[in-house]
Amino acid sequence: MRLTAIRERAVGLQGSAANAVVDFSGHTVSLVALIAVRDGRPAVGVAFDSIGRFAQSGILRDRMIPRVLAAPPDSLLDHSGVIDPAAVLACALRNEKPGGHGDRAAAAAALELACWDLLAKLEDEPAYVTIARHFGIEPAGSVPVYAAGGYYHSDAGLAGLRREMRAYLDMGYDSVKMKVGGAPLADDLARVEAVIDVVGDAGRVAVDANGRFPRAEAMRWAAALAPYRLRWFEEPGDPLDFELNHAVTDCYDGAVATGENLFSVPDVVNLVRYGGMRPGRDIFQMDAGLSYGLGEYARMLEVLEGHGFDRRCAFPHGGHLINLHIAAGLSLGGCESYPGVFQPFGGYSPGCEARDGWIAPTDAPGFGLEQKPRLAATIAELTS
Repeated sequence: MRLTAIRERAVGLQGSAANAVVDFSGHTVSLVALIAVRDGRPAVGVAFDSIGRFAQSGILRDRMIPRVLAAPPDSLLDHSGVIDPAAVLACALRNEKPGGHGDRAAAAAALELACWDLLAKLEDEPAYVTIARHFGIEPAGSVPVYAAGGYYHSDAGLAGLRREMRAYLDMGYDSVKMKVGGAPLADDLARVEAVIDVVGDAGRVAVDANGRFPRAEAMRWAAALAPYRLRWFEEPGDPLDFELNHAVTDCYDGAVATGENLFSVPDVVNLVRYGGMRPGRDIFQMDAGLSYGLGEYARMLEVLEGHGFDRRCAFPHGGHLINLHIAAGLSLGGCESYPGVFQPFGGYSPGCEARDGWIAPTDAPGFGLEQKPRLAATIAELTS
């Protein structure tokens, strides 16, 4: 096998969703394609960094892609002569100093995850099967999935929020997540109560503050939310303020979720050491597409299990097909879905139907990104 080209394109997100901190209408995502030749036949691996930050075009084009393409071809292959995601990642990160993760971690993840898509396509199997075999895990046939929405739309109001959540239930989801922190407390509690009324069970409703609150406000919100007995309270404060997170878990009996904005194994080590996370209760949401790819994510799971957590407490952030395959391949607790926002990347392909809150990946080779109609045309342009 020989890697012949790597292409990247910044693709804008469609729509105008906003949470308590960020307006996503101007956000972009790096779509990456690895083009290789094996036995005279072309093969293509496709992935993207994830949703919720920005494309990393400069980092990829100026640093990482040239390093990989300049490497001796055999140095990027494993013992069987196929692409090695770990070798590609190591090459992309050559001469990068420790620390300073952020966008660099997402850029590298796009390359590494495209390797996994390529490997699965070479085996003509869905990526979750390839992932499970590589890590010696029995893959899950289907995954518990919740619909993430409830963003702030200026023209929607409570009636629009109710319609949105009812639509998710009609699609086959049985649990949802909504945003808080972008409105006064009383107004947001009215939004929470409206969603609980639609879903019928507060234990199937999670709320996400996206790191919005300083410590005193996070504690006030924890006290206000406690009586509802929600599924979880997500990112009450800055994701690296582990003392704040610890303060919330000390006073809040319900589950706390965090981790989507941690981009390395050392970050996760610090979270479990200092963040007050409780085995059997709290939720970890690290995202391989934001943190150097699947290999780094698997090492994060090792950290969790080494500190007494079950991997079923892991629910990857991102709401897209790549993380659905990762959750199924690594037998995680579940996965997020964006059925109504962040197109063309958010949500799953039409063949992935939710049934009683569970979704199974299709049999499409790789991550199946080409099965998403609004994404397929862009992939075809990038890889032609």
